[in-house]
Amino acid sequence: MKRIWNHALRALTLLGASVATAGAVHAATATPAEIRVDYAYYSPESLVIKRYGWLEDEFKPDNTQIKWVLSLGSNRALEYLNSGAVDFGSTAGLAAVLGKANGNPIRAVYVFSRPEWTALVVRKDSAIKSLADLKGKKIAATRGTDPYLFTLRALHTVGLTRDDVEIVNLQHPDGRTALANGQVDAWAGLDPHMAAAQVDDGARLLYRNVDFNTYGFLDAREAFIQQYPQAVARVLKVYEKARVWIVAHPDDAAKIVAEESKVSLPVAKLQLQRTDFSHPVPGEQQIAALKSAAPILSAEDLVKPGTDLPKVIDALIDTQIAQPVVTASRGQ
Repeated sequence: MKRIWNHALRALTLLGASVATAGAVHAATATPAEIRVDYAYYSPESLVIKRYGWLEDEFKPDNTQIKWVLSLGSNRALEYLNSGAVDFGSTAGLAAVLGKANGNPIRAVYVFSRPEWTALVVRKDSAIKSLADLKGKKIAATRGTDPYLFTLRALHTVGLTRDDVEIVNLQHPDGRTALANGQVDAWAGLDPHMAAAQVDDGARLLYRNVDFNTYGFLDAREAFIQQYPQAVARVLKVYEKARVWIVAHPDDAAKIVAEESKVSLPVAKLQLQRTDFSHPVPGEQQIAALKSAAPILSAEDLVKPGTDLPKVIDALIDTQIAQPVVTASRGQ
């Protein structure tokens, strides 16, 4: 009798372990009731996906709701990711490094573009002709974003730092307005607002450097990646669909960007003309670019002393999730 009882206990124990294991697997692969995604005027894919309802279509069989949240800049997207207000956020690469270094639990899972989306902008009648002329001047920039970090890197090329100028912290569209109204001398622009300033206001790009424009990343919360890996892959499948569609339909894409961003069609076309959509998988190219750019974060005391930025970058860039998604979309 005792032997039978022991066998029964062992069987119940094994059954319980099997149920627990199955439950853990289910928890790791289940689809959430809601997926929160940002959309941003600097992320054309997000605008196309939102317009056509492709995420809603993808997750309709699962009864998963899609919640869209507008990000006006990388700083906002990073705030939303850090607070859990969104599961996916659109940021510039170096801004994502800054967020990760300061404790934001994110990973970059997809490259939505390599844009030349920022430059230093002045009014068409400005007497400022070079970066050196910015010493002592007011520059509008959104702290924690690629344009802000672009500005610091640009200043360093002529031996200036942020202490040599007055940086006025304004969100990107407000920076454009401040420049047009003469409240600042220069503005760290971001498309499509920068393109609009050029086309509509006649603004002049004082300093351009495409190498100082870091990649556009779709970042995801690490907790979401761990709990819903299949859902992450499905979101990336939709982003990849949008990327391929934009490349194949540039005029239609420009119309969507214009309508969603409330800019003219020529402005949207200018934005897309200087955006490269050809490298969607995060990898060594992005890691190398960010490691080259990262010293500005230490030089300007934007991270804690002793922060191992190369280690932060390696932890940020997820090279695994997007590759099979992109490969599958290409029919390979």
